[in-house]
Parts: sequence; C-alpha cells; structure tokens
Amino acid sequence: MHESWKSFLAAEFKKPYFKELAEFLHAEYENKTVFPRKELVFRAFKTDLNDVKVVILGQDPYHTPGAAEGLAFSVPNSQPMPPSLVNIYKEIDSDIGRHANPGGSLTNWQKQGVLLLNTVLTVEAHKPKSHAGKGWEIFTTATIEYLNRVRPHLVFILWGRDARNKKPLIDASRHLILESAHPSPLSAYAGFFGSKPFSKCNQFLTQHGMEPIVW
Repeated sequence: MHESWKSFLAAEFKKPYFKELAEFLHAEYENKTVFPRKELVFRAFKTDLNDVKVVILGQDPYHTPGAAEGLAFSVPNSQPMPPSLVNIYKEIDSDIGRHANPGGSLTNWQKQGVLLLNTVLTVEAHKPKSHAGKGWEIFTTATIEYLNRVRPHLVFILWGRDARNKKPLIDASRHLILESAHPSPLSAYAGFFGSKPFSKCNQFLTQHGMEPIVW
C-alpha cells in the first residue's frame, strides 16, 4: 500500500467493523480457497492517492483460480481474458478506436492514476459475492467518501448495481460520475455497450488540465 493512504487505512483498520471483517477473513483464508492471495487484497491502494484521477468501481474479484490479482477487472497476462474484460476492451475499441493493453493486466491503467476498486475485495473460490455483507462494503463506502472529499475533479466510473449504489456518496458538482450496466455478458447489452465512458472520462480530464488515460 502506498504511504499516501496510511492515515486513512490506519483509521479504518481500527474500527469495530473492520476488526470483525479481519477475523472473518482470517478464518476464510485458513479453511477455504479465497481470492485474491492475501498479499494482493489491497493492491489497488498501491496507487498514490495524490495521483488518482479515475476510480473504476466493480463488484467483487474473479472467483476462478489464477484470475484475481487485486485490481478490479484485471487479470495476469498469462491468464485467459475474462468475458467482462473482453467486453470492456470492445467498448474501448468502439469508443476511442483501439485499446492499448496487449493482455488482461490493467496495471498500466493503475500507473496512470486509475484506482481499480471492487465494492468487495475478496471472494471464496467459485462462489461469486460470497464475501458480500461481511464488512467490505463499509470499507469501500469510506474509501469513496474519502476520495470524494480530498481529491478534486475525479472521474468515477460505476459499473453494475453494487457500484452504482455508491453514487450518492459522490459530489457531482466537483466530480464526473459515469454509470452503466456491468460489462458482464449477462448485462453488457443493457446499457454498458455504447455508454462511451472512456472518451467522456478523457474529455473531462483534459478540460481540467490533466493528462488523458491511455486506455
């Protein structure tokens, strides 16, 4: 985790809800197969807080072996491309011409100031949303509220119902909110395709004197 998040994370880790969440996770990791690996759970927070320009919010990590790497929607380049990410790349290609990443890893986005965050940061193998309602939602709500307060002119990209539920936490007079259906094949045709979040995001960043993201 980057030093810039230290005060925020230290405060959250001391709260009762997080202590309960930590106890739950300890037991889960001891007795079940949980993704991502422990050391990758907070990987999104390696992004320098002061460099964050865009927040992409998803649901929970990939629940198949080898896929989750602690960044929402991202997988190691050695892994097959998940359907949701395939659809994200399709929308980039339709929106701005061509996606820049050669594989499934989105670390290049992270390096440019994109915070790739899920609303729930862990999952039991082969059981999507199995760690919902255990405390992660409180933590990610606090994260969104913190970003809303301390960073100017962010772009919040909310994909899916769980992410869109965070919309009331964001001051739309200061930040750009882009929301749509989730890029999953189950919902992508219900409003994700054609939503053009990537060009809208870059237009906003440029208008506020920031470098656009190379998607």
